[in-house]
Amino acid sequence: MTENVWTYPSTSGHLAGTDLTGYKVEATDGGIGKVDKHSEEVDDAYLVVDTGVWIFGKEVLLPAGTVTRIDPAEKTIHVSRTKEQIKDAPEFHRDKHLGDTQYREEIAVHYSTGGPFGGPHGGGHRA
Repeated sequence: MTENVWTYPSTSGHLAGTDLTGYKVEATDGGIGKVDKHSEEVDDAYLVVDTGVWIFGKEVLLPAGTVTRIDPAEKTIHVSRTKEQIKDAPEFHRDKHLGDTQYREEIAVHYSTGGPFGGPHGGGHRA
């Protein structure tokens, strides 16, 4: 269920070998920061985004599967999540979490289901 979250969608316009460092990252409802680090490893592609003043002093890890479009002319990456969904992701600490498979699985589940309040069965009540 979560394996494709670490792969750039074929429709994103990602070109292998492109340096995305410094690209602006746009959630569906506004900017979240700039790419500080990225990987395009097969089945392990991700962006580390420095959130700047939005979440002061924090970075977030976004799986490549969240990328909807890369605009090289504007140096902008668009992702398919809201700022709230990104902010609600498990907290990221680069030195601790980059190689942590359990953290990666938590992130994969978060972004695959849309977070604790999203997903196909989120909220609602029975009739």
